[in-house]
Amino acid sequence: MSVNPLYHKSNARLEEELSWIQKAQKDPECFGPLYKEYHEQIFRYIYQRMDDEDLAFDITSQVFMKALKNINKYEYRGVPFASWLYRIAKSELFQAFRDKKAERTVNVDSLHLFEIAEELEEDSNESNKKQMMKCLTLLKENDMQLIELRFFEKRSFKEIGEILELTENNAKVKTFRAIEKLKQLFINKQNRL
Repeated sequence: MSVNPLYHKSNARLEEELSWIQKAQKDPECFGPLYKEYHEQIFRYIYQRMDDEDLAFDITSQVFMKALKNINKYEYRGVPFASWLYRIAKSELFQAFRDKKAERTVNVDSLHLFEIAEELEEDSNESNKKQMMKCLTLLKENDMQLIELRFFEKRSFKEIGEILELTENNAKVKTFRAIEKLKQLFINKQNRL
């Protein structure tokens, strides 16, 4: 699986980001570079999980308002600042789902389905893609989130762990289990055909 350079930062970029964070902790007016760097990513993360663009913008705004309000609580852990923002976004999304403001959806393009099919050691023909989409919707939220972070957003296990508040090893194990569940759902669907 390829690594997405948008999400994986070099040490120099992490240091630059850390300096932005430290400035924002001293003066909230300096939060701008962090907002500019991550707004689009966080919006895509939220919008990919719901089909309501206006609500996705609202939730994205809430995420950044909470981040700005709580920037002094942020602790650097060797991963991009986005990991902290994703945790806030995850919480805000779940709140929207609980409040019935939004309905959970899975927006996947063919490339992501191809990568998942490769992982499951299946052909990525059109029929299998449709079956895969059906199987993805049957997964529990926690499993779906692991698959989204790993395959759709190309997150490292370390970042997944940080976002979901797990150890890196636990993120690997849980992701492997989620893939196995998806594989089993897929096999069961294939056997019914």
